[in-house]
Amino acid sequence: QVQLVESGGGLVQAGGSLRLSCAASGSIVSINAMGWYRQAPGEQRELVAAVTRSGTTNTADSVKGRFTISRDNAKNTVYLQMNSLKPEDTAVYYCNADVFMPWTSRGTYWGQGTQVTVSS
Repeated sequence: QVQLVESGGGLVQAGGSLRLSCAASGSIVSINAMGWYRQAPGEQRELVAAVTRSGTTNTADSVKGRFTISRDNAKNTVYLQMNSLKPEDTAVYYCNADVFMPWTSRGTYWGQGTQVTVSS
């Protein structure tokens, strides 16, 4: 039905930058909120940042001022610009979307995850 494909993860030194992208495809009428979550080994998945269709954002305190979320509604794509990366940002990052589909169907979808590793 709906697929989310992430890209842009990798290995970077502390202080460096990465940009994550997540493109949604499939039976999509529109997408409400889109967001990025992360999960470090042994930890619970946590919200990093989210953005509504109109552009209102919500960013976790731990990344505020360093990470910026944005989206392109025409491309059904959400981005996460990550600057001044720290070793504690190391985690698998997951994309999430609240999707409206045909016939008033609605669902929440997740990407497969992309690894971000920050070396000290």
